[in-house]
Amino acid sequence: MDLLRNILLILHFVGLASLLGGFLVQIKAIIAGKGTIVAAMFHGALTQLVTGLLLVGVIQVGTLGHIDNTKIGIKLLVLIVITVLVIVNRKKPSVSSLVLWAIGALTLVNVVIAVLWK
Repeated sequence: MDLLRNILLILHFVGLASLLGGFLVQIKAIIAGKGTIVAAMFHGALTQLVTGLLLVGVIQVGTLGHIDNTKIGIKLLVLIVITVLVIVNRKKPSVSSLVLWAIGALTLVNVVIAVLWK
């Protein structure tokens, strides 16, 4: 179970890098009002969602640690908002800068919650 947890955690980080990286590489375009939802953001959001849910399941089924359900619930809610924003806007040729800044900010909020909420 430890190996599975570690693999899922690594994939979760890859999803984070994809989602946040897809936002960061186009900051100039976002400022200019020409940002889009790139494939990396879409796949990163889905990877985060799937691996996050699997991580919680693996940890709860095994004896790999304690899960703070409130923390995980809030992180899930934030990620659902991110995922919905990405899915709803992914086919648009240009996405509102406000939406893209919200995706980037919410992604960072989830990182802060993960790191600082003990």
